Amino acid sequence: MLRTVSWLMRVGTYAFIGLHTFTGPPAGPGAVTLAVVTYALGGLALLLWELTHARGDEAARRAPRMRMRILLGVAAALSGYASAFPHAGALIGLSLMAVMHLGTELSLPVGWAVAGCTVVALETGVLVAGASRRFALGYPMLVALILVASHNRRAYRIRAEQSAAMLAQSELLRAEQRRVAVLDERTRIAREIHDVLAHSLGALSIQIQAASALLTDHRDIDRAVTVLDGARRLTADGLAETRRAVHALRSDLAPLDEELGTMADTHRQRHGVPVRLRVEGEPSPLPADQALPLFRTAQEALTNAAKHAPAQPVEVTLTYEDEHVTLTVDNPLGAPPSPRRAPALATVDGGYGLTGMRERLLLLGGTLDAGVRDGQWRVRAEVPR
Repeated sequence: MLRTVSWLMRVGTYAFIGLHTFTGPPAGPGAVTLAVVTYALGGLALLLWELTHARGDEAARRAPRMRMRILLGVAAALSGYASAFPHAGALIGLSLMAVMHLGTELSLPVGWAVAGCTVVALETGVLVAGASRRFALGYPMLVALILVASHNRRAYRIRAEQSAAMLAQSELLRAEQRRVAVLDERTRIAREIHDVLAHSLGALSIQIQAASALLTDHRDIDRAVTVLDGARRLTADGLAETRRAVHALRSDLAPLDEELGTMADTHRQRHGVPVRLRVEGEPSPLPADQALPLFRTAQEALTNAAKHAPAQPVEVTLTYEDEHVTLTVDNPLGAPPSPRRAPALATVDGGYGLTGMRERLLLLGGTLDAGVRDGQWRVRAEVPR
């Protein structure tokens, strides 16, 4: 719409210049011929300039750029020269339109060079046609004023283009941030599901193997039924926790010390081993992003303890300090299997649980260590506060 209005204004200005010039023909030897040639050349130059810059392809506009500069420059200078003749002053409008085009689209030196040539041609026409002093001073000032205005317009256009480019870049950045956020959320939920399934299925595998051993080795049906009933409850708990992970309900965590207490009781009931929970320091609420990795680390450590050191006591220590919170899980090293001893219970985790915990804690600036300390297997996780 704006481009159409601009075209109409330029066509109207060009028609007004023609009417004003040829209604009262220019006076002087060859003045009419000069006015006709100037008017036609100026119209042709402006038309070609508009058609060239109407193309969207930058390469198509760059090819004829030098020829268009020369053509507009010649039209501006010739119009300035012809405008000095009597009754042809309106032709200065063609010079002003050409200077405005060049000053808006090109660099400052090119605009000033064309304006300078126009002024020189105008003053030459003043000397030839004997125009007044007011004409000789006023028209050059008008050319300079149009040039300054065109350069201001160019600066405004450049700033507008830069703003549009920055806006487009910002949109791309926001789109990329949204994509990264989606990927992070998918990774987070995938880790949640892995942690839940690794813990639940691992514990379920231990329960089933224990029931199988009771039936095949000891023929103790009552105890096997009790163990299978515990496996059933474990399956129900795992399904509920999986739904919770899928819906990413991290905020449902109770205070960490309470969650660990519940976990210790559950482990004690399932595996019949003593689990001691110690809380050191002043307990304080932790953000879900910090509490959940510690909770999952304790789950993984207890599952590994049941797998590698069955029937061995476990000690869980939660320490609140000024700058960080530390979780430590200790259990005796499991004894090597013997021919008289039942084979070690196996889980489905495949050894990736602690690796996932370590990655999760690293994202928070925390650490995870697992190894032998003082004759016991120790898992130690720490997150900053």
